[in-house]
Amino acid sequence: MLRIRGNDIAQNSPLRQRGVTLWELIWSLAIASTVASLSVPGFRNFLLDSRRTADINAFVLAIQLSRSEAAKRGRSVVLCATADRLRCSDSGRNLIVGWMVFVNDDDIRPPHRSPEEGLLYFHAPRMEGTISSNRRLFEFRPFARRSTNGTITFCDDRGAAGARAVIVSHTDRPHVSADGPGGRDLHCGDSP
Repeated sequence: MLRIRGNDIAQNSPLRQRGVTLWELIWSLAIASTVASLSVPGFRNFLLDSRRTADINAFVLAIQLSRSEAAKRGRSVVLCATADRLRCSDSGRNLIVGWMVFVNDDDIRPPHRSPEEGLLYFHAPRMEGTISSNRRLFEFRPFARRSTNGTITFCDDRGAAGARAVIVSHTDRPHVSADGPGGRDLHCGDSP
């Protein structure tokens, strides 16, 4: 049987309670600050990517909803920029204010939401930057009638290097790309 008395504990024994020296503390803080400084840019990019992806997914959802509602109702469905959920924005091409989807029951040209036309969908973007379109609005038509095609570019403060585009074909099919139509570079600003 092993007996340990207070006087028998050796100077370098693991049983001895011990603090840290100032030198060990400084080195530990230096290593911790180095690791933190390397991880902060990665975390920032992760945050920017997740916000951009959420808004892109919301826009693709709006397109899919517009397509299905146009087919289901046999009426044109409009997707446009809006700040107040009542009217399509006059600027139209700047979607950072938000976008809405509604059925254009009264067939007014250019399309705008009348009070009796219900709001099908609205999204207010969470990303900071620009969301620009080369079309004032997207009109999805039922059956074999051609719909509006175009490109919507999502840019944050990383500029064109972090930009993504939703490209809508004339058959209403969206796809997300790091390149513009035809493989061209994306440009951040008022128009893609």
